[in-house]
Amino acid sequence: MRTWGPFVALAAALLLPVPATPAVAAVRSPVRRLPAAPPCPNVPAPSTRPPQPPPAPDPAARAVGGAALDTAGLVVPPASSAPPAVTATSWVVADLDSGAVLGGCGPHEYGVPASVQKLLLAATMLPRLDPHREATVTAGDLAVEPGSSAVGLVEGGRYRIETIWLGLLLRSGNEAANALARLGGGPDGLAGGVRAMNEEAHRLGARQTHAVTPSGLDGPGQFTSAYDLALIARACFADPAFRRYATTRIAQIPAQPAQRAKGFAISNDNMLLDHYPGALGGKTGFTDLARHTYVGAAERGGRRLVVTLLGAEVTTQRGWQQGAALLDWGFAQPRDAAVGRLVEPGELDRPAPPAGGAASALAGQAG
Repeated sequence: MRTWGPFVALAAALLLPVPATPAVAAVRSPVRRLPAAPPCPNVPAPSTRPPQPPPAPDPAARAVGGAALDTAGLVVPPASSAPPAVTATSWVVADLDSGAVLGGCGPHEYGVPASVQKLLLAATMLPRLDPHREATVTAGDLAVEPGSSAVGLVEGGRYRIETIWLGLLLRSGNEAANALARLGGGPDGLAGGVRAMNEEAHRLGARQTHAVTPSGLDGPGQFTSAYDLALIARACFADPAFRRYATTRIAQIPAQPAQRAKGFAISNDNMLLDHYPGALGGKTGFTDLARHTYVGAAERGGRRLVVTLLGAEVTTQRGWQQGAALLDWGFAQPRDAAVGRLVEPGELDRPAPPAGGAASALAGQAG
């Protein structure tokens, strides 16, 4: 999908402040920091990329998951092999089950999400919306940037919410995102849906994430991080409905006779499903501002890993291929390898334990 035009040249004053976050103590095991290049080179973006200043760094937010994750460079366990060279400006590989962060490059660096934002929408709205309920698509739902990704839903058409989810996750439909945010947003509609997304991000511990649009189309002050995306993806893959939607290869969008719209089939645009054994699905994204973003997960030998990456350029590898290379690296690491961990939902809102007590024990579980 594309950006939303000249409004992406934003001043930092437009950004909402990031709330202070209790820092999570570092893991006990040593970590190895490697140079950011070549394993994670920052390839210059095309000259068409407009500037958007990120929020000021928040030391507390950057320490979430372990002090070793507070780096703009590469952090990996001491005995690990070097990760593959990718063009993503930041990335994380983590274990979906244990929550261990196996490694990353700039885990808490701010980035722009593009369509991987739809995972936060899914984490927020899947528990709220009955998939068997029928909903009517409105003109407001279809108000997306011309030429941006869409499923092909029609105004006045009635679709099962499950069908709208499939349109969102298979074809990255921006009108599907608007509809789901509106339907789950209560009396305030779409605005309420976006507000709920930000509340869910806070609950999950994704303190560097702020949503402005439900679809990931660029908006003023919309940011995330590779670490936050791993938290959000973990919540999504814990939901059976999401896992089923994410692995669906082909779905049917029903005809709408009253609108004289024929039915049609859609296919999943995540190539990881077709080319990576054990793939569990994920989400692709692109805008001129965000560049290529990607979230993907796979299972191998009873182990489920997720990879998140932001700011990638497609030179020799597409986003999903860079994700696949990092997943290969992650599966090659020992099961107890870790440089940090994914915090649990609600954990950062609980009162801080006494110094030297439970906090140290909690951090020690990262491996």
